[in-house]
Amino acid sequence: MIEKVVIANRGEIALRIQRACRTLGIRTVALHSEADRDAKYVKLADESVCIGPPPARDSYLNIPAVISAAEVTDAVAIHPGYGFLSENADFAERVEQSGFIFIGPRAETIRLMGDKISAIRAMKKAGVPCVPGSDGPLADDDDENLRLAADIGYPVLIKATGGGGGKGMRVVHSEAALRNAISLTRAEAKAAFNNDVVYMEKYLENPRHVEFQVLADQHGSAIHLGERDCSMQRRHQKVVEESPAPGISERVRQRMGERCAEACRKIGYRGAGTFEFLYENGEFYFIEMNTRVQVEHPVTEMVTGVDIVREQLLIASGERLSYRQKDITWHGHAIECRINAEDARTFMPSPGRITQFHQPGGPGIRVDSHVYNNYVVPPNYDSMIGKLIAYGENRETAMARMRIALSEMVIDGIRTNIALHQDIMNDAAFGSGGVNIHYLEKKLGL
Repeated sequence: MIEKVVIANRGEIALRIQRACRTLGIRTVALHSEADRDAKYVKLADESVCIGPPPARDSYLNIPAVISAAEVTDAVAIHPGYGFLSENADFAERVEQSGFIFIGPRAETIRLMGDKISAIRAMKKAGVPCVPGSDGPLADDDDENLRLAADIGYPVLIKATGGGGGKGMRVVHSEAALRNAISLTRAEAKAAFNNDVVYMEKYLENPRHVEFQVLADQHGSAIHLGERDCSMQRRHQKVVEESPAPGISERVRQRMGERCAEACRKIGYRGAGTFEFLYENGEFYFIEMNTRVQVEHPVTEMVTGVDIVREQLLIASGERLSYRQKDITWHGHAIECRINAEDARTFMPSPGRITQFHQPGGPGIRVDSHVYNNYVVPPNYDSMIGKLIAYGENRETAMARMRIALSEMVIDGIRTNIALHQDIMNDAAFGSGGVNIHYLEKKLGL
């Protein structure tokens, strides 16, 4: 068993990792910037190291500082959480070259799945359904690109191979707009990712976002933990997530889940990961794989009873998976609301001091948050300050409990998006289940 872990992250995920470590008797080292010196997880850690000033590039993204902290504390492994360096293949490689265990996939796997073109090729080879597209990068041949688009059928989507978070994507509805869209996307991708390679795929107009959670060990075993629906999005950022996805049958879950698990076996995957799909007219289309723990992992934990972060730690220690596929069963329904320090209407960030914090409780309620009374939300990072999860024996009960929990939650001193979540939980279309990825933006008039 790993004896000491450096937690190379902040916020609620740093606290979540710390809790999983403590259940296994693993000592923790909390890395923090100067802005996070007073964070709860820093105080609770066995050791802590300040790795730089508030800007992420000078602290949480500073690879030499992170590795040096592991060296001076005699740690054995580094857990990157999500965001920051979690899907940085160079970081994973540097960690292992320095003699530490990277709690995640191998660097070559992160590279494979981080490049969308190579990821799609790998998934097609593994039998995972993909969106019809160019099957490779677009060349500078305008005639060939026009032919490709005509074969695929408009509208098409031009995507940066190194993109993410909604950046480096452009929808094209007509032949006349194609050439300019390719040029603009290339320029945007070069500026954002220092990689101007783009490709083309069919633009699905009303899909849902459905993803499958997987776990794989170093011994060739892989399982899936079912699916999540993450279709409630704003500007490609998830707002509400739930498991299981409404309208997905047990037969379809097992068929698609096993395809994802088999893909893990074929590419030699290690750790926790998520296969993300667009789902339209009863068909799944692979879009990308996240080679890390997801923000929304708690809803899967609630319906399966599997501690995903604990499994990450065991896998990194060389252990075999604690479960076989036949051990995994799904009970009830879980919904997660991301609680952000932002205005519920304008979405402007709202950093500052929390003058009063009261978290809700009751049957089926879970709060994953690092904040407390008088905690100061720094302006330097993502605005998410916690996650509110409600579980029930069915979707209706989970929604009812979420409404009550949202009404009980008190966060004073800053603005939050609690009112937006209350609106969503009372929305008739969401209540019916199965809304598409464009629904929330249309509802908000964006």
